[in-house]
Amino acid sequence: MTLSATTGSSVATTRSQLAAKRRDETIRLLRQYHVTKSPALLERLVEINSDLVRFIAQRFANRGEPLEDIAQVGFLGLIHAIDRFDPDMGNEFSTFATPTIMGEIRRYFRDRSWALRVPRRLQENYLKTMKARDALRSELEREPSIEEIAHRISLDPSEILAALEVSPAQHTASLQEPISGESGGEGADLLGSRLGKTDENLDRIEITEALAGLMAQLTPREQQVMALRFVDQLSQTEVARRLGISQMHVSRLQRAALEQLRSALSAEGVGAEDLSG
Repeated sequence: MTLSATTGSSVATTRSQLAAKRRDETIRLLRQYHVTKSPALLERLVEINSDLVRFIAQRFANRGEPLEDIAQVGFLGLIHAIDRFDPDMGNEFSTFATPTIMGEIRRYFRDRSWALRVPRRLQENYLKTMKARDALRSELEREPSIEEIAHRISLDPSEILAALEVSPAQHTASLQEPISGESGGEGADLLGSRLGKTDENLDRIEITEALAGLMAQLTPREQQVMALRFVDQLSQTEVARRLGISQMHVSRLQRAALEQLRSALSAEGVGAEDLSG
C-alpha cells in the first residue's frame, strides 16, 4: 500500500470517528436537555450542529436574500428540531432535523414573497385551500363548495373564507396602472386617480384625543374659560361677562392654559401647531 493511500485511509477513519463521537455527544446532550431544558446545553447542541444548518442554508443561496439571514432562520429550525426530537426513538438527529430546518427556511421565503404582511397561519391555510380546491375541482369536475374544501383539509368553513380573503395580499398594483378594462393611452384613468383624498381634519383627531386627558391638568377656572371659548365659541368679552371677571383676566387665563397645553402636547410628541387662541 502506498503512503498516499495509507494517509487517505487514516484521514477517512479519523473523520468517521469524529462523526461518531459527535453523534454520541449529540444524543447524550439531547437526553440531558429534554430533562433540564438548560440554555447552556441548548447552546452546545446548536454549536455542534451548526455545520448542518450552514450546509442546508447554502442550498438556498442566490435567491435574493443574504446567506447569513437564511442561516439564522435555519438555526431557528434547528432549535425547533432540538425541542421536538425524542432521543428514545433511536433515530439519527441530523435525519430528523434536516426537514425541520429546510421547512423553516422555505416558510421564510414564502413569507417574503407576499406583497403584504400576512400571518403565517393564514398563508399556510391559503396554500392548503388552493391545493384542495384544485384536487376537488379535478375529481368533481366542477367548482367545489367551501364546505367540501373545509372537509377535505379538516378546517372550519370560516377558516377557508378567511384564507381566500388573503389572496390579494400576494400581489400589489401600481397606482400608475390603468384601471381594468381601459387602455393605457394618454387619457386613460389611473388607479391612483380613483383613490379618495385625505381628510384635512384627520390630523386634528390625535390632538383632540390628547387634549381630553391634558385638560384635567388645568385649574378649574382655566378649564371653564377654555370650555366657554372653544366649545361654546364665546368671545372673551362674553366669557368675562359670564364669569364676572375682566376681559384682561380671561385673556391671561386663556394664554396660560394654551401655553400649558402646548408644552404638554410637545412633550408627548403630538404636533400643536393648530392650537392657538
